[in-house]
Amino acid sequence: MEKKRIKRRYITGLDGLRSLAVLAVIFYHLIPTTMRGGYLGVPVIFAISGYLITDLLRQEWQQNGTIQLKQFYIRRIKRLYPALVVLLVTSSAYITLFQRNLLNNLRGVVTSSLLYVNNWWQINHGLSYFDRFGNESPFTHLWSLAVEGQNYLIWPLVFLFLMKFVKRREKIFLWIAGGALISAILMGILYTPGTDPTRVYYGTDTRIFAIWMGSSLAFIWPSTRLKETIPKQAQQVLNIIGGIALAILLVSFVFLNSQYTFVYYGGMYILTFFAIIFIAIVVHPGASWNRWLTNPVFTYLGKRSYGIYLYQFPVMIFYEAKVQTIANQMWLHIFIELALILIASELSYRFVETPLRKFDYGKLIEWIRKWWKQPVYSVGKIVGIISGIVFAISLIGLVIAPKDFVDANQADFQKELQENKKVAEQTKNEQPSSTTDETDSEKNGNDAELMATYNLTAEEANQARHLEVTAFGDSVMLGATQNLQEVFPNAVVDADIGRQLYGSNDEMTKLKHKKLLKDNVILGLGTNGPASEAQFDSLMQIIGDRHVYLINTRVPTQRWQNDVNQMLAQMAEKYDNITLIDWYNQSNSQDTWFKDDLVHLTEEGKVAYTSFIAKQLLEEK
Repeated sequence: MEKKRIKRRYITGLDGLRSLAVLAVIFYHLIPTTMRGGYLGVPVIFAISGYLITDLLRQEWQQNGTIQLKQFYIRRIKRLYPALVVLLVTSSAYITLFQRNLLNNLRGVVTSSLLYVNNWWQINHGLSYFDRFGNESPFTHLWSLAVEGQNYLIWPLVFLFLMKFVKRREKIFLWIAGGALISAILMGILYTPGTDPTRVYYGTDTRIFAIWMGSSLAFIWPSTRLKETIPKQAQQVLNIIGGIALAILLVSFVFLNSQYTFVYYGGMYILTFFAIIFIAIVVHPGASWNRWLTNPVFTYLGKRSYGIYLYQFPVMIFYEAKVQTIANQMWLHIFIELALILIASELSYRFVETPLRKFDYGKLIEWIRKWWKQPVYSVGKIVGIISGIVFAISLIGLVIAPKDFVDANQADFQKELQENKKVAEQTKNEQPSSTTDETDSEKNGNDAELMATYNLTAEEANQARHLEVTAFGDSVMLGATQNLQEVFPNAVVDADIGRQLYGSNDEMTKLKHKKLLKDNVILGLGTNGPASEAQFDSLMQIIGDRHVYLINTRVPTQRWQNDVNQMLAQMAEKYDNITLIDWYNQSNSQDTWFKDDLVHLTEEGKVAYTSFIAKQLLEEK
């Protein structure tokens, strides 16, 4: 028997909500210190996806008494796969030709993305969504497509089971909502405060709740059964509730930092709940929000939201690799990157997504024959040849791509940091060095060496030898550990790779409990990501009234540099016990002080860094 064609109601207002969510995600990466909660656009997109897919399946079941699994999977593949494949091929070809430093593990990235398991691949390789400085990849964002893809694989089967054995939609709603709640609870259980939250951020088990919340809504709020004509008072109530829900979402996009423990202890679940409320009101034909969110701009962005999401990271990573001073004229670069993302998404929508979604792959051989017979100089032939060349280059890149490769410079740098890490650990275990057993000639010799190397006076060298300090920072400070110990032999150094302000409280507390937090604290954080004033205040509560020497940051390749330095300057004004060490202005024009990444220090830079810090400390003593 021929199956009835599903009569689907296209809800234009969801294009508007999808546009807001995608823009939030993009601006989270472009202006992270302003759009602190833009990552929450992802669960909104998940919720929309869950609702629409389930609503469509429910309509098919209602009309035909079953669902065609094969057709469901074909529709999903035709909708999602072509654009993803083109992204992976073109990006791989670009990397092969112009940015070979990104070839490392390219096969694993591409394979896991094509199989929709990229989220677990990134987790297993210890990659972080929140450390842009040490995680430069054009494919980082594909984790979310993997979560959706895994859901698309299992959800029709789960749907069939529920419809056949549970049957009543109220009970089905409770089952799905319960599963979503378990996923959100699991996020809270697996989350460890003060550490990188990537595991719970990427995990299918801890993120699927947003999709299932949307799916559960489809059973109690089906789009085709909602009345268009409702009492005026009911319409006003819906509109007000919708406005409140949207306002909460927008405020969260701006202010809800991804490092707040609240986010993982139910906060993301709560925000998704407000997204569900707003989705319910947008899809209701009796409310006004569908009409209010329908306009040419949102319709345009909504229809291209998949391509916009796909191309955001490749554009940003490739562009910023060529423009290494991204922190300067940041808004100009943001405008250029946005334009490039929109151009790429338009090309994808017009020439890949739309035609290939409608293409009859059963006629692929016939199409190839017709293409082969076209004149050499025809547009179709030229495009096909160019596409073949790009594909071949990407295959070459995949073949030559190394696995977990570390070049000589990286190996030397890692070895240097590991050696300094051992030195830093020794500073915590050894008692303050005594100078009473030194002869005058040894003292004079040591002081003379310090004076010559670090441009110190005899008095400053002598002061430094007796001064007790705690130096706490990230990999920039870690690289200069041995230099700091030379000048300050009684220093306790606690520095680590990838350290950020948000995860520093526990380590600072440990130092305090072990009585290793001295009266003078050198603080060097900000290289690896933005920070908030509240996070800084929390760290200062642990430090107390000790004198803090706050080093600002020089990281021109990252857009948060100026915002972080502005925040640190404000903190220096706020706290009487803080002295700002302006490393940025001291070093910004000294290219020979920095390695190729323009952030970590050469041998000359380590000496300059240590000398500058020492001068700032000693002139106040």
